[in-house]
Amino acid sequence: QVELVESGGGFVQDGESLTVSCVASGVIYSIGAMGWYRQVPGKQRELVGTITGGHSADYADAVKGRFTISRDNAKNTVYLQMNSLKPEDTAVYYCYVESVITPRERLRDVWGQGTLVTVSS
Repeated sequence: QVELVESGGGFVQDGESLTVSCVASGVIYSIGAMGWYRQVPGKQRELVGTITGGHSADYADAVKGRFTISRDNAKNTVYLQMNSLKPEDTAVYYCYVESVITPRERLRDVWGQGTLVTVSS
């Protein structure tokens, strides 16, 4: 069984920075693309960005230039560094894994439980 556990969410002021991380736990042979989504209550979950196993990252226009996604393949961990945060970045941030191979199975579309980021104006 694979579980994604996010950490690092919190409360910050407009313009400040915050980094959230996500660890994939369990016995894992390999992980495909990883990424981050976010969701505001009452709205659809939206893509923040993704990163391949080869560390190639893409971002949504709303965060491009401010957010950076990185990953440590040895630690099965993905990070989201958020700079110049704005109140409109306030959301629950969800970690996402496109596919993961374990000794028993190949899992697709694995989600974390989410971590709340609040940006105050």
